[in-house]
Amino acid sequence: MKFLHLEEQLSREEIKKLQLVRLKSAVARAKKSPFYAKKLKGIEPEDLKSIEDVKLLPFTTKEDLREHYPYGFLTVPKSEFVRLHASSGTTGSPTAILYTENDLNTWADLMARCLFMVGVRKEDVFQNMSGYGLFTGGLGIHYGAERLGCLTIPAGAGNSKRQIKLLKDFAVSVVHIIPSYALHLSTVFESLGINPKDFNLRIFLIGAEPHTDETRRRIEEIYGVKAFNSYGLSEMNGPGVAFECEYQNGMHIWEDAFLAEIVDPVDLTTLPEGEVGELVMTTLAREGMPLIRYRTKDLTRFLPGECPCGRSHIRIDRITGRADDMIILKGVNIYPMQVEKVLMSMKEVGQNYLIELYKEGHLDQMKVKVEIKDEYFVEDMRVLKTLQNKIAKNLREEILITPRVELVEHNSLPKSQGKAIRVIDLRN
Repeated sequence: MKFLHLEEQLSREEIKKLQLVRLKSAVARAKKSPFYAKKLKGIEPEDLKSIEDVKLLPFTTKEDLREHYPYGFLTVPKSEFVRLHASSGTTGSPTAILYTENDLNTWADLMARCLFMVGVRKEDVFQNMSGYGLFTGGLGIHYGAERLGCLTIPAGAGNSKRQIKLLKDFAVSVVHIIPSYALHLSTVFESLGINPKDFNLRIFLIGAEPHTDETRRRIEEIYGVKAFNSYGLSEMNGPGVAFECEYQNGMHIWEDAFLAEIVDPVDLTTLPEGEVGELVMTTLAREGMPLIRYRTKDLTRFLPGECPCGRSHIRIDRITGRADDMIILKGVNIYPMQVEKVLMSMKEVGQNYLIELYKEGHLDQMKVKVEIKDEYFVEDMRVLKTLQNKIAKNLREEILITPRVELVEHNSLPKSQGKAIRVIDLRN
């Protein structure tokens, strides 16, 4: 069986018809919330004659979620909700997403569909190395794996030696892991003198932070697995919004549950297929807290053409960064992912790097600290200087400026058990 759900087999025409029906329902539900009762005043579901009429609807932002925290978006009584996930709220009010029982079932089904699409089956042993708690990545992936019938190990984040023991003792075949932690874990394997290729591993699910295809290929080579890119965000449920199929040529958005648009992040006009812009999402199947035209700030593009897997659900390219993560240095727009692309393609570079922004006089400067593998971190300063110049040259070709490059020993930069910190701004 190639598909888990009938919705995966819908044609483009069938998808659009279903989306229009569900968009009208989503608008009707949303208008029951305090926020959208005002925001959508004067707009009725019957005003939407086609999917393209989504442009008649206003955008929703993270700031809206924060300003109307905690209950301003709810469409049913609080007694109908059974789960809450939230951001950390380190810069003010957090953003909170509440789920009804039906919302959780829909989420689990979508996540199970993602896992099945990449080859996960009931017979697999699944180890979830994502953090649990308010972060959606843990429980979202967990319930999807259980819905599929896998033996599921809620290992959580960190404690690398325990992770490795579980992988070995239970012959784990499928792992969910953050890319930066996958690279860090490989250094723990190395320190223990263990080759991960000797384990039963065959599939890695990687996501939760933007990463390049060079990083994916490095993970696949280290562990001897196929690593599949995924996309999700708490505001749209969490993981399970979009996932790669077996062909690894873009992530299919489940369009029976989400309506996706790509807009110019400055003037908010709709961009044509193939152009990079900001991803905007509307929930089509959420019961208790629907969101209309939510600006994700994530930058990507719709990929043209059909996918050989047979699914007509539109594909997005990997996330190239966030609209608010762009660095402007000496008049040049730079995204951290551009730096990662260069570094992860070089055999001398280890598993970690750090971008530091600082001022020298009145001028903004960039320094890139790069971990170098032990066999290349030699005492001969001429060799290191040559490597330093090579990295700087490769970076200049990609980002159009020449940053200062500092070579550091393998495993010397700070490690994070959660999302990697790649940029530190010291200019203030």
